[in-house]
Amino acid sequence: MNKYIVVNNPETWTIPSEHVKIISSREYLTNPEFSRLKKARIFNLCKDYSYQSKGYYVSLLAEARGHLAIPTVKNIVDLGEPKLVKIVSEEFDDLIQQALKGLKSHEFTLSIYFGQNVAAKYRDLSAMFFRHFQIPFLRVKFNYSNRWNIRSIKAISESEIPEDHKESMLWFAEQYFAKKRYDTPKVNTSEYDLAILVNPKDPAPPSNSKAIKKFTDLAEKMGFYTEIVEPHELSRLSAFDALFIRQSTEVNNEAYAFARKAQQEDIAILDYPDSILKCCNKVFMAEAMTNAGIPTPKTVIVHKDNKNDVLEITGLPVVLKSPDSTFSFGVKKAKNEEEYQNLVSEMLKKSELVIAQEYSPSDYDWRIGILDGIPFYACRYYMAKGHWQIYNWDAKKKHDQDGNADCMPIEEVPEKILKNAIKAAKLMGKGLYGIDIKEVNGKALVIEINDNPNIDNGVEDAYYGDQVYLDILSALKNRLENK
Repeated sequence: MNKYIVVNNPETWTIPSEHVKIISSREYLTNPEFSRLKKARIFNLCKDYSYQSKGYYVSLLAEARGHLAIPTVKNIVDLGEPKLVKIVSEEFDDLIQQALKGLKSHEFTLSIYFGQNVAAKYRDLSAMFFRHFQIPFLRVKFNYSNRWNIRSIKAISESEIPEDHKESMLWFAEQYFAKKRYDTPKVNTSEYDLAILVNPKDPAPPSNSKAIKKFTDLAEKMGFYTEIVEPHELSRLSAFDALFIRQSTEVNNEAYAFARKAQQEDIAILDYPDSILKCCNKVFMAEAMTNAGIPTPKTVIVHKDNKNDVLEITGLPVVLKSPDSTFSFGVKKAKNEEEYQNLVSEMLKKSELVIAQEYSPSDYDWRIGILDGIPFYACRYYMAKGHWQIYNWDAKKKHDQDGNADCMPIEEVPEKILKNAIKAAKLMGKGLYGIDIKEVNGKALVIEINDNPNIDNGVEDAYYGDQVYLDILSALKNRLENK
């Protein structure tokens, strides 16, 4: 397997490269050679992993390309989630207290380089943090008040490593990169208390109140004790056996924290944190679908170096999408080159990469619901009144904010629509997905893969009725029984 260390500036890098090749983050993100590369392991040592930075996208695109990334996007997001850091602190408290018990100071900083510390006595503690977060350069700060507590956990860059640590760090690096196998955290999937996560303030909830009541009523008939939980109730999640997320999902909101904690605590879930990370980023989606040969409108991943060449591929009008846009928020259409330049320049200020897509007008979009690889409902969503999208959030009348919809039996869906929907969902793995497809000039073009898709009373259940809800609840029950 090819091994690559990805850094911001290879020319300043001092780590021995006998076992791996060192490349720049810009090269990995933009060179088509790496998009086509098979069987690669990517060691992401970028100096910044913040959301939508180069470091973030290196790990995201590595996963989209089928490369093995350390750290994964999940590791990166975990590091920035205080609630998850608190969980780590509680779970490994005994090891922390034992390792630090002899210290006289009330503060302590643990520097971890590829899972090791310069002091051998902190070996087990360092290895524990590395196994959990998989961040190559990690700094953990502790303080003492009756007992040792984690104050902060952060990734650091090579430039932040003290000079007297660098010789040890290089030795740890040489040992690490010489390995043939790399440990990653094991994830287990877990019996009948069900939490349904709902945010009362959600501007575009994935299920209306009647659907939530339907889920609750039917779950109780299937033997679940069911409670509606709200975003501020993460601490209660451990009391449940299963979690069903019915609030809008984003990488930076509570839904991800719930999903990640559920995964860590062996709680059965819909949907998985991996699904949230991947489906909430259009860059991952574009790269993954291109690699899998799934038909889409002409799509370009836009960055500062290629933004002036995009229109030659997509033409005009062109649709621009923020990587984490949902429910048509953050999706814009440029009718001419001036509009394009203004919009793309503004979007690139917020993200290293954005998506440009050929405008493919249609009267409606197909939505195929896929559950654990099987289609279980089919809808056609029509465009909002006088608008080019399903949602028009600027409409003055609430009734005009979204278009009509009709629901039909799976058997009446054109074969090419079903085939591409199933193929697209397979990219994301097991879970609950809504695949959006447009029929254009006889082709079935996949527009998006949605995690946590809408299940609204009167819309997605209009043909199959209660069976839609029962299918989802049965999937959760199967996860519990197959633990």
